[in-house]
Amino acid sequence: MLGKISAFFTELVEDFQNTPEQQKNTELSLEICCAVLLCEVMRADSAFTEEEQDALSIILTKQFNLNLQEVSDILEKAFELSENASDFYQFTSKINQYYSLDERIKIVTLLWKVAYADGELASIEEHIIRKIADLLHLRHNEYIATKIAAKEFHLGIEKK
Repeated sequence: MLGKISAFFTELVEDFQNTPEQQKNTELSLEICCAVLLCEVMRADSAFTEEEQDALSIILTKQFNLNLQEVSDILEKAFELSENASDFYQFTSKINQYYSLDERIKIVTLLWKVAYADGELASIEEHIIRKIADLLHLRHNEYIATKIAAKEFHLGIEKK
């Protein structure tokens, strides 16, 4: 216990002593912020299906024009942040700062696509997406439209 407290204060002092350049390097990127939110939806029902993991990788690859190594690196960091995050605000505030309403709507649609990827929509996934949509300042009709668009996309894939 004493070791954990000591480590906490050591980390706090190191963070305080970081130069602005070092702090800039540790800032959250938009890609990581979006990836964390996507991970939160995937982790919500405690079932990490292969379909959800594949959907997550494909979404990040297409959304941010990343290669497989970049996606892997971002997902590693995103899972770590997701497991230790106490709320979504630090991620959604960054997205709100840099993304337009249309881009935020697209992010929420991507969240739904991850939720639908395994063929089941758990109520906890829906709850998390609702919370994220609220933090991204989407109106209720925009939230519903993203859900419908993602569901239609998912059903279109299943028909093929």
